[in-house]
Amino acid sequence: MKPTTRIDTSLYSIKDLEVLSGIKAHTIRIWEKRYNLLSPRRSETNIRGYGDHDLRKLLNVAMLVKHGYKISKVSVLDSDQIKSEIISIQESSKNESHYVETLMIHMINFDDEAFNTLVNQVIEEIGIEKTISNVIFPFFMKVGLYWQVGSIFPAQEHYVSYLVRQKLIAETEKYYGKHIRKESVLFYLMPNEQHELSLLFYSLMALKRGYKIIYLGQNVPFADLEKVASKLEVDYVFSVFTNSVEKEELQDHLLDVSKIFPAKKVFISGRQVNEHNPLLPRNFKVISNHKDFSKYFGKEFF
Repeated sequence: MKPTTRIDTSLYSIKDLEVLSGIKAHTIRIWEKRYNLLSPRRSETNIRGYGDHDLRKLLNVAMLVKHGYKISKVSVLDSDQIKSEIISIQESSKNESHYVETLMIHMINFDDEAFNTLVNQVIEEIGIEKTISNVIFPFFMKVGLYWQVGSIFPAQEHYVSYLVRQKLIAETEKYYGKHIRKESVLFYLMPNEQHELSLLFYSLMALKRGYKIIYLGQNVPFADLEKVASKLEVDYVFSVFTNSVEKEELQDHLLDVSKIFPAKKVFISGRQVNEHNPLLPRNFKVISNHKDFSKYFGKEFF
């Protein structure tokens, strides 16, 4: 029987470390042998397995090496010294890819305080919209990739999704009741669609541009959408498609939506739209990013 890569669910394989750190497995083995950097456990078939402490240490060391530190110097630093150097880098490096790397480390460590502190810092520097679009979304794309290859378990993604969701809700609360436009935007997600962060983000953008929003949230039955269409006058409809869905199902849903909102402009976004490239009814538009949204909905008022 062929042995599995992971020794048990609490350990990471060397391939996991390679994916998460960006350091080749061959290099990790050299660092381990030459500098005693990590302390793997071995299975009965002699397969290396690395614990959370090993992963955290490698991520920190990898960040220092990527910023010009020599591995021979880093290998002799204790955990407090390494942390001090990481903080120094964080204070001097203010580029979006660095923020994504640092958020990954905070997620692996389940360090919500550090995660929130960094997100708040980035928002202060570049604003909420650029933070979400240029840092948080690329961060979740990276998380999704690692989850697919088994290097991150779902609880870690849920953990940081909750933190970002709370941040978006808190920002949204600032603008409720302040709409200065007459137009309204209906936000919803189709049945079985659970990924709400993009919808929350775009609803926040609409509020900041002075629109009234009607937010239905995730997993909305189509019958409920029909009732809303018959009872409320809305000017625009917005939805995001992230969960895996068959192209035919997506196409049918869009056609059904066009029938209950025949004279309204309907905006759609999300990974499934990009992957399937469905045939769009004439009143539909695709939103690829926050710049597209601003093009159709205007600039911020708040």
